[in-house]
Amino acid sequence: MLLVSLQGWAQQNVQLQQCCLQLSVEKVHQLELSDAGNQTWRVVTTGSDPYLFTEPLTTALEKGYTVLTFEYFSTDYLDQLQVFFGPPISENQSLSGELGVREGWTSFSLDLSRVIGDWGKPGNFLRFDFGSRSGYQVQIRNIRFRKPNQQELARAANYEKKNKTEAVHKAALKSYLNRNYPLEVQRVWVTADSVIINGTTPAEQHVYLAEVPVYEDIAWDASFENLFEIPAAGASSFRIAVPRYHDSGDQLADRLLSKWALVKKQEGGVELRSHARYADTVDALNDLPEMHLAGKKGIGGFHAGKYLSDLDSLGITSVTVNMWISKMLRSQPSETNIPFKYGGKTWYADRDWIERHDRTLREAAKRDILVSSIVLIDKAVNTPDKVIGALLEHPDCDPAGIYSMANMTSAEGVEAYAAAMNFLARRYSRPDERYGRVHHWIIHNEVDAGWVWTNMGEVDTLLFMDTYHKSMRLVQLIARQYDPHAKAFISLTHYWNWTQDRHFYHSRDLLEILLKYSAVEGDFDWGIAHHPYPESLFEPKSWEDEKVDFTFDTPLITFKNIEVLDAWVKQPKTMYLGKYKRTVFLSEQGPNSRDYSPRNLAEQAASMAYVWKKMEVLDGIDAFQFHNWIDNRGEGGLRIGLRRFPDDEEDPGGKKPVWYVYRDLGTPAEASSIEFALEIIGVDSWDDVRHPMPALPETKMSPNYGNGLPATDAIGRKLPDAGEVGPPREGKFVGIF
Repeated sequence: MLLVSLQGWAQQNVQLQQCCLQLSVEKVHQLELSDAGNQTWRVVTTGSDPYLFTEPLTTALEKGYTVLTFEYFSTDYLDQLQVFFGPPISENQSLSGELGVREGWTSFSLDLSRVIGDWGKPGNFLRFDFGSRSGYQVQIRNIRFRKPNQQELARAANYEKKNKTEAVHKAALKSYLNRNYPLEVQRVWVTADSVIINGTTPAEQHVYLAEVPVYEDIAWDASFENLFEIPAAGASSFRIAVPRYHDSGDQLADRLLSKWALVKKQEGGVELRSHARYADTVDALNDLPEMHLAGKKGIGGFHAGKYLSDLDSLGITSVTVNMWISKMLRSQPSETNIPFKYGGKTWYADRDWIERHDRTLREAAKRDILVSSIVLIDKAVNTPDKVIGALLEHPDCDPAGIYSMANMTSAEGVEAYAAAMNFLARRYSRPDERYGRVHHWIIHNEVDAGWVWTNMGEVDTLLFMDTYHKSMRLVQLIARQYDPHAKAFISLTHYWNWTQDRHFYHSRDLLEILLKYSAVEGDFDWGIAHHPYPESLFEPKSWEDEKVDFTFDTPLITFKNIEVLDAWVKQPKTMYLGKYKRTVFLSEQGPNSRDYSPRNLAEQAASMAYVWKKMEVLDGIDAFQFHNWIDNRGEGGLRIGLRRFPDDEEDPGGKKPVWYVYRDLGTPAEASSIEFALEIIGVDSWDDVRHPMPALPETKMSPNYGNGLPATDAIGRKLPDAGEVGPPREGKFVGIF
């Protein structure tokens, strides 16, 4: 939600800038307009008809500059931003859009080509109407006109075609996931040089084992190029081995990342006869010990630098570390790069990037701190190596997003992604911890708000999760080669079962779809990285949150009802193999202090005490990583850190009251340290903040967002042991169909 990356924003589309517009401070109605510094304006509405004007144009708008664009930051949703072109102010000379929740600086664009007419002469101006309610807040900067970019032109031309194609793909995917196939791949085991597959083929003839590469979509475009004959076809079960590596001529493909299905060869092609299955077990190169948390206290966005002593002073047992892998990977040799091999090719890692992360991870390793790396992919425009940027960025990534979904659509994109992850997993899973250790991998950021943080364009929930699931599988399979305990985590906001933003998904629905994939294509031990901020990121008093309840249908999961997440993850249907609770990290959240006044600092500290006293009795919640560790100027006016802004005039980087509260939590000093918070919260004892959760029915998937998928009844099914069906036999490659 607040993984701040300011890199490159000032460069985005600057070359297209033709005319920067200034806002008129005098001409405002029912709103407050103030200069927030750095050419940024803060808007706060105060009535039911809030609007403002731009200063008149001093030069004519150049022909073709029809896209109005700006960057904005808001933790609230605006259902209608209406833009008028004056003079005069007329409904016929206006166009509307929405401002979604953007808890990081992102772009808004409105194509005015249909209504702009001959507007754009000197003296012309714009009026911005900000909905019809008071209390809405937004920050805006860099208001300008530009020409439509190539992606916008292509999107407009292909809009109908794309929608029809997606509808077909969604229907095919739902059919695949819901279908009861007669055959089954029961278990896949990857060794150093083989892939061993178990399955059932009752009374079937002419059945073959098919490899499905991770970048192919089994429901509509699987090529089934690599088929392997099953010895003794017609038997009730089989167990065969195929070579792990496949030389395709230009690369050495690792079948670790493939899934396996049973097909029947028939006239006119190949018929799918089972669901596909990914590897259940990967033989790990290193026998690393499993890391067990010594406590729940952690910090988010950790890096080795100033205030390193906080790790010791605060009793930190876990951290998250941001890894923009697109800034690490390089396509060409250089004196500043480290060469490495993957897939039969030589790749390169930026030495400075690696050494900075080495320093960070070593500091964590010294203290036996559990590390979760957040895997982030920049848009290509912000990637130092444009070749790498083009490979890693999802082809449908919209410029409005801050980061991109991984490119899981091509062999080349997957190869680059896998190369980066293989290098990092191998380096940070050494038994000697020479460079430190990464224990788990959080895959991208806040995927239910994927439009902002994991963008792959405007896409249906199920199709989005189909791609995201592949990204999770890739990372976990690669990591498990070196660390048998490494897990991939899904990253989610507090928007559990509600959102006003049409671009966002419901996090509960994404989890339900992930459970479905785990049931159908083999369960894997993924975890949940949840961000239960208060309802408003600016308001620390989460006990006043309104869009929450204590059912599985709650709109939000915040500090106030964190018990719901604890209860949800303990359902048998949500557990790994039906019996092991999935790991849950609260990997990014922190109560805000509106300013540094004593009252607001006390409310921030009280909020931390509030959620801690709820969380300490919830054994479904494994860790809490406080974000942001230090107040950050790039977070739209929020002050959610344990320390002040590093450039604060009064006390640069100074410890806030919440720092001392966080230090004392879980220690003998806790009771006296947080006693002050009871009065602020309005309770007599800490028992009063805890909600006893009743036995709740298992969740059912939303008919709108859950795509009508059935319950995950396959979780927990028994997998055959290696000796149940005899020793593996070599599968015979039978060519391309």
